[in-house]
Amino acid sequence: MAGFRLVSRSGSRPFSRLLSQRLRIIAAGAAWLSAIVAAPGFAADPSPALRAGSGSARSGPAIDLPEQRRVPGGVAVIPVGAAKKAPTAQYGDVPALVTGSPGEWIAVVGIPLSTKRGPAELRVKHADQPETRVQFEIDDRKYAEQHLKVPPGKVDLAPDDLARYERERKHLAGVMSSFSALPPATFRLLAPVDGPRSSSFGLRRVFNGKSRNPHSGMDIAAPTGTPVVAAAAGTVIDAGDYFFNGKTVWIDHGAGLLTMYCHLDSIAVKAGQEVAAGERIAAVGATGRVTGPHLHWSVSLNRAMVDPELFLR
Repeated sequence: MAGFRLVSRSGSRPFSRLLSQRLRIIAAGAAWLSAIVAAPGFAADPSPALRAGSGSARSGPAIDLPEQRRVPGGVAVIPVGAAKKAPTAQYGDVPALVTGSPGEWIAVVGIPLSTKRGPAELRVKHADQPETRVQFEIDDRKYAEQHLKVPPGKVDLAPDDLARYERERKHLAGVMSSFSALPPATFRLLAPVDGPRSSSFGLRRVFNGKSRNPHSGMDIAAPTGTPVVAAAAGTVIDAGDYFFNGKTVWIDHGAGLLTMYCHLDSIAVKAGQEVAAGERIAAVGATGRVTGPHLHWSVSLNRAMVDPELFLR
């Protein structure tokens, strides 16, 4: 089964000096996307050969997999057997990404931030065979919380704003459910913009005692107008201007792996356009509900927002 290698990283970069600054510019509602789809569970240990990244002739070319972290907001890498044709996999009611070659197929599963510690399962179906269920265990992960007291008008939306948000939420739920047939050629993503990266993925903000959805992406500090590039090759599936996220671009990289770029000053692409890895798609801005220019960048895998750090080159 070899022919795969996991990208091993030491974790998020140290960011204590800039974290408090970046927290102030997190969009008030950018994290809502992580709660659009609630799916349980996830994933098992890959074999030692997968962890070690060794290869064999029967497995085909190596595929750069994301770093595995079996926690809420993480990624599970699950071997699902050898077969001439790739099997299908379901995680809850959501199709899971399957990649690899006849020598070994691998399911790469995003774990929602809302997932609780404990057992879960992946349903796998090979052609002309009964469905199998693979049981897995999810580990716990404690993310930071920030408690703030602010005037109610800064938290609660006006009726017109709430109506707009509800319309946009339904549209973006459809965008987030996109699932194209071919898996990505690589899971190693480019940083979409140069700049200090916050370590605030998963941060939950509590306003006046009321908890909000956790922060579901990475904030990268950069001046207005700084070019933003596609993290990998793919197809633009949405480009628009939204209440919380401002000017936003979504790219489909294949089989449920999507990236989202928010608070843009300008957009240089349109829906349906094919883009190459590293191609300019937009410019950094401060649109939407923010207090300063930065890029909010999210990675979605089978409709679950996962930590972008696990995919970075």
